[in-house]
Amino acid sequence: MSLAGNAHAAPVAVQATGDSAYAAVDPFIGTGGEGHTFPGAVVPFGMIQLSPDTQIKSRKEGYDWAAGYRYEDTTITGFSHTHFSGTGHSDLGDVLVMPIAGEVRLERGEAGKPGSGYMSRFSHDDEVAQPGYYAVTLQDYGIRAELTASARVGVHRYRFPQGKPAHVLVDLRTSMYDYPGKVQWSRLRLREDGTVTGFRETRGWAPGRQLYFAMRFSHAPQGHQFHDTEQDVAYKGFPPPGEKDPRQRAQIEGRQLVGAFDFADADFAGGQRELLVKVAISPVSEDSAIANLDAEMPDWDFDRVRADAKAQWSQALAAVDVDAPADDRRRFYTALYHTFMGPSLFMDSDGRYRGPDNAVHQAKGYTNYSTFSLWDTYRALHPLLTLVQPAQRNNDFINSLIASRQQSPYGVLPVWSFHGLETWCMIGYHAVPVIADAYMKGIRGYDADAALEAMVASASYGPYDGIAQYMQLGYVPIDEEGEAASKTLEYAFDDWTIARMAQAMGRDEVAAAFEKRAGNWKHAFDPGTGFMRARLRDGAFREPFDPDASGYGSDYTEGNAWQYSWYVPQDVAGLAAAHGGEDKLIARLDQVFDAKVDPAVFEHMEDITGLIGWYAHGNEPSHHVAYLYAYAGQPWRTQERLGQIMASQYAARPDGLAGNDDLGQMSAWYVFTALGFYPVTPASNQYVIGRPFLPRATLNLPNGKHFTVVAEGLDDAHPYIGKAMLNGKPLTRAYLRHEEIMAGGELHFSMQAQPDRQWASDGGERPYSMSR
Repeated sequence: MSLAGNAHAAPVAVQATGDSAYAAVDPFIGTGGEGHTFPGAVVPFGMIQLSPDTQIKSRKEGYDWAAGYRYEDTTITGFSHTHFSGTGHSDLGDVLVMPIAGEVRLERGEAGKPGSGYMSRFSHDDEVAQPGYYAVTLQDYGIRAELTASARVGVHRYRFPQGKPAHVLVDLRTSMYDYPGKVQWSRLRLREDGTVTGFRETRGWAPGRQLYFAMRFSHAPQGHQFHDTEQDVAYKGFPPPGEKDPRQRAQIEGRQLVGAFDFADADFAGGQRELLVKVAISPVSEDSAIANLDAEMPDWDFDRVRADAKAQWSQALAAVDVDAPADDRRRFYTALYHTFMGPSLFMDSDGRYRGPDNAVHQAKGYTNYSTFSLWDTYRALHPLLTLVQPAQRNNDFINSLIASRQQSPYGVLPVWSFHGLETWCMIGYHAVPVIADAYMKGIRGYDADAALEAMVASASYGPYDGIAQYMQLGYVPIDEEGEAASKTLEYAFDDWTIARMAQAMGRDEVAAAFEKRAGNWKHAFDPGTGFMRARLRDGAFREPFDPDASGYGSDYTEGNAWQYSWYVPQDVAGLAAAHGGEDKLIARLDQVFDAKVDPAVFEHMEDITGLIGWYAHGNEPSHHVAYLYAYAGQPWRTQERLGQIMASQYAARPDGLAGNDDLGQMSAWYVFTALGFYPVTPASNQYVIGRPFLPRATLNLPNGKHFTVVAEGLDDAHPYIGKAMLNGKPLTRAYLRHEEIMAGGELHFSMQAQPDRQWASDGGERPYSMSR
């Protein structure tokens, strides 16, 4: 069994690279603007994400606080132990802890009103964020707070000021995307040995989510108080002895629980007033949380945990060695850092976890993961992880997907799942290309027959999002299912990846059936307008039609016709033919990028950001579009467009991401593009060459080999590829094969001031299309 969170020995040279990369990471990038990332403590793919929450907003106001932290804010509410990185929707924020000096207040209070509650002001001048470590001074209390983490345990170190009583508040009422009634039930218990345990069940993005925790203090509390602040409860039963006194309760259950623990001056040795708090979480039980605590943090050595977290991050970041100016390294390594946030570990130290059926299961022979943001991450994040993470990690992801399907009440692979539970968020069955891409690359440490069975079952589950109609008609009808054009297009791509894997497995009947379905994109194409459109059941396109229009539940998912009409990654040559030839395809691409678009047209669509014309880099449907020029014989135009995107959509500052990072997809796009290539079509085993943005970068591959990309003469005045050499031989095609990268070697670009319109322009040098 692989154990997520454990650092493994690395060669000295690679470790040195990792230490340098570690220092380049800026966790504050993405915490402002649209990025929705958090700056707190986490290890690669860890189950704990211990981070400050600046404000807890209601569900209707909470979009900008999806990660709990907003760089523009000036107050901290507390430190909670679970967070998403970069999502556009949210949940989590479990087990919020806040140290207090002086009077105990049980309510959060209001930002901008000091003393109105337990939240505190802070300044970025007093704030530090590094991979696996976070520190800040809570100005209203004079408390220095430090955070670090292992895979399942968050560790706090607080230094209290002299002269004021010290307390630690634990609030089980708060959540990201909060609303009344979200906590269905919870418990706080102080055990005889001083361990605090508890749980809560919430109904939110994932209904019925259960989370358990265990907490210990480095000094025994001298007193405590437990409260249920829920109002208007008609009947609570008969109280046990001492129940009327919150300081005598050893246990409390309810829906709005908060506790406070008191620490006497005599407990702090040497007048340092330092208190450590360690918190483990579990999806299974309070006793399992205690076992996780004992397994990962048996002592009180905060600095050891911090050093171990740094070692894990140094090793992970050493997957790529970049020689570039400081700002480029900062952007690159922060992006790489964000790609290791998810999927996240989701099992206890004994291998047990809670599945989509909300039952407890045992992972046998693999490490279980959850938090699969698949509509986003199948595009670039998962393909990147096949290059920068061990095969075992990728096998664990796929085994987790297969197990989830086997335990699902619906018998399908995850769509968008976290903490083991399905949210049914977004569209498609995009676990399918994740599995197919890995299989085609030779990552096969799982039952391939079970995987293919799960893929076919997910693609054939009629009740899901119009699949029954899709199988009958070859498209999803808009008069029966919303966002029908997008669903037809995405299902067709997913079907193509099933065909690819089935063919490689010798399952010809399955391959033929799904290859036919892969052509269903043609049912959405309207030759009269040149756009992908939604059809009615009777076969007519829905009228009236406005390609500029967008809206939730419209013909398209988080986009409009300008953005979705390019989603045929399995057959770009076929798309060009449908347009009337490559020249017309390029002319339409230019219309997308060169249009004068007022961003106000999308002010009702918070997900559509990062506009260059109609191109919207802040959302995933546009991510492959700039690379499509290469399919039409003009890779130099791809090079131009990528320059526009990189210059305008990424910056080394808190608001430096043009859109939600979406569990690493925005960052994975940056990593690939900076290296000089991108996986437009997962499961094709090809990466389309764009242009390099780094003078030199080396992939330290999981098989022990090294693939180096050199950009000779690269600077702002020389952005075009003049010549490409692969292992000393001319490369005249616009793509790399996966096996060429994994074999190691060198890709050498000679950069020049003017475009070479002949390089990779011949028809035989184009990337894969199923109809070519």
